Amino acid sequence: MGRTLGVAGVALAASGLGWASSAQAQAGRQGGQRVLRIGNQKGFLSILKARGTLEEKLAPLGVRVTWTEFAAGPVQLEALNVGSIDFGDVGEAPPIFAQAAGAPLAYVASSPPRPRLESLIVPKDSPIQSVADLKGKKLAFNKGSNVQYFLVKLLEKHGLKYSDIQPVFLPPSDARAAFERGSVDGWLIWEPFLSSAEIGLGARTIANAEGVVNNRYYYFSSLDYAKNNADIIKVFIDELNAVEVWAQNHKDEAAQELSKIFGIPVEVLQSYISRVEFGVLPISREVLLEQQVIADTFLELKLIPRKLNLLDAAV
Repeated sequence: MGRTLGVAGVALAASGLGWASSAQAQAGRQGGQRVLRIGNQKGFLSILKARGTLEEKLAPLGVRVTWTEFAAGPVQLEALNVGSIDFGDVGEAPPIFAQAAGAPLAYVASSPPRPRLESLIVPKDSPIQSVADLKGKKLAFNKGSNVQYFLVKLLEKHGLKYSDIQPVFLPPSDARAAFERGSVDGWLIWEPFLSSAEIGLGARTIANAEGVVNNRYYYFSSLDYAKNNADIIKVFIDELNAVEVWAQNHKDEAAQELSKIFGIPVEVLQSYISRVEFGVLPISREVLLEQQVIADTFLELKLIPRKLNLLDAAV
C-alpha cells in the first residue's frame, strides 16, 4: 500500500507554499473573482471533478473552479506557460521540458513512486524478448513525457544508448494504432493505456520501470499562483488526497467509477488500480533533487538546451 498524506502532511505542504490572504492574492483572479483553472488528465482528478467536492470546499473562499482535460502532460504544461490553467497533474519528464522552455511552474505536491504504471510493451507475437533486442528497433512514445526518461534509463541499464533505437514520437491514441498495425516494434506507455493494450491486444511487457525510475506523478501550479493562493492549493491537495485514500480502500468501486470516466472496461481499470501506490505527498528537497537528475540527463542527451536548477521551481 502507498503512503498517504494526512492532515499534518497537508498542512506542511500548504505552509511550504507560504500563506496569502485573498485580499493579497493577485494571480488567480478573473473579473475580480478568485478562480482555479484546472488542467487534468483522466484519472483520480477526474473522480474529484465528477464529485464536485472541490467546488463545495472552495465556495466559502469565493473561488470559481474550471476544468480542462488534456491527453498528456506536455500540452498541460504548454497551457500553464501561456497562462490558460493554474493547476494540473503530470509525470516526471514534462516539467523538465517546460522549465527549459521558460515555463514558470511550481511543484506543489507529488505521488509516491509509481514504477509499475509505465512499461515497454511489444506485440504478443514479437520476436523481441528482452531489452537487449531493442537495438535498431522503432519504439513509439509521447515526446517529452515520463516514458521518454524511462526509455533513456532502461536502455542505459542494459548497456544501450538512446541513439541505438529509432524513436517514433506519437501521442497515445496514434501510438496504439501504430502498435496494432505493426508499424512500430514496441511502445512505451503508461496506465491505463498499458492495461488496455495488455488485455485488449495481448501485448507483452518487456520491462516496467521498477528498478529503473521512480515514475512519480506531480501536481503543479505557476510560481505566482502558488505564492498568492496557498489557501486554494491547500484545499485542493486535501481534497485530492481524500479521493486517493478512498480509492485505496475501495478499489473495486474506484475501478467502476474510472471505467465510466474513461469509457473502457472495468477489468482494465482494475488492472491499473492494482499497480497504483496511493497518496499525495508534500514536495521536499529530496524529491526536487530526483527531478534534477532527470534534467541533467536530458541536458547530457541534448534534449534540453540549458542547465536547470530544479529548486527554482520550489515555492
